[in-house]
Amino acid sequence: MSTAQAVGDARARFDALCGSLRPDLYRYAFWLARDRAVAEDVVQDTLLRAWRAFDSLAEATSARAWLCRIARREFARRFERKQLELVDVADLADLEDPALAVDDGQEIMDIRAAIWALDQDYREPLVLQVLMGFSTEEIALQLGLTGGAVLTRLFRARQKLRIALGVGGEES
Repeated sequence: MSTAQAVGDARARFDALCGSLRPDLYRYAFWLARDRAVAEDVVQDTLLRAWRAFDSLAEATSARAWLCRIARREFARRFERKQLELVDVADLADLEDPALAVDDGQEIMDIRAAIWALDQDYREPLVLQVLMGFSTEEIALQLGLTGGAVLTRLFRARQKLRIALGVGGEES
């Protein structure tokens, strides 16, 4: 088999595997970034890095978790050296900035804020299950935990969300 043919075969396998997972990958990147343009950039960077390391993917069944891991790292890389601009909220209030206005999506924003307020140990399994549709076993494998630990973290994450959103539950 020629080199060009081998590259073509690898490209076809990559496109078939990763192309079908692109919507899930974008949804995950958008959840991380909360910005469509950044999410698209993260997806592009993820797929580029995945293509370069495609030989390291042992099993096609683990591709979704593999791509999510790459996406999380790519998103983190965007902010390794970046200094974010800070804005004084009091100045925005004085200007009656529309960015402070409450809109119809306030409930969604409250839920998102409550999820982001969770410790990463609770937030990550919850996002992987709810947003990405990972099973308990897949989450355990990706995070290096036991199935029981994942179930415990998911239970506690939901309990903490209920408390934060005022919809029941008791602080333990």
